[in-house]
Amino acid sequence: MRHAGLSFSGRWATRLAVWLAPPHKAATVLAKMNPAGFVAPSAVLYHTALTLGKNILIGDRVIIYRAKQGGPVVLGDRACVLRDTAIETGYGGSVDIGADTWIQPRGQVNAYLGSIRIGIGVDVAPNCALYAYDHGFKRDRPIREQALTTKGDIVIKDRAWLGVGVIVLSGVCIGKGAVVAAGSVVTGDIPDYCIAAGTPARVVGQRI
Repeated sequence: MRHAGLSFSGRWATRLAVWLAPPHKAATVLAKMNPAGFVAPSAVLYHTALTLGKNILIGDRVIIYRAKQGGPVVLGDRACVLRDTAIETGYGGSVDIGADTWIQPRGQVNAYLGSIRIGIGVDVAPNCALYAYDHGFKRDRPIREQALTTKGDIVIKDRAWLGVGVIVLSGVCIGKGAVVAAGSVVTGDIPDYCIAAGTPARVVGQRI
């Protein structure tokens, strides 16, 4: 792993390391062995404004994609993005994922028009979707051809936790240490250390 990296030779060194290591979260051990971290051989990094912190983990089949006019993607130190997650930026949107944050498998992090800022030590469970934009709904054309709109950035503050399958829409701030229950759809702000659930998500309690 000391020779691993994003260069051609570094990618081959990573492949050799993978052959000798268990799959999935065991890659965290490989990430700790090299300041450049671990980028799975099957990951696709199609982004010219990507900044990676120390000891990051980018898992199998992760895609980091820059569309037209996409802003930067930043992964903080020891951030982990696990398998089959897609991160996209376009039309001025950017993504900033803080140190020690985990994005579990099959996440969708799409920052078009608005940006997505995720704090330190945030836990995002599998199958979560963060969309900093929406489509128009005019009747004269298909939805895929509608102009994009946004209510603003998505901000998820330090140590928050999103349960399985949570959807977060544009213009939302999830407070420090807040918990969002599985399957919730977040359309409005969640205060610090509150517990929210439902569609749309409502505060149902507070962490003590």
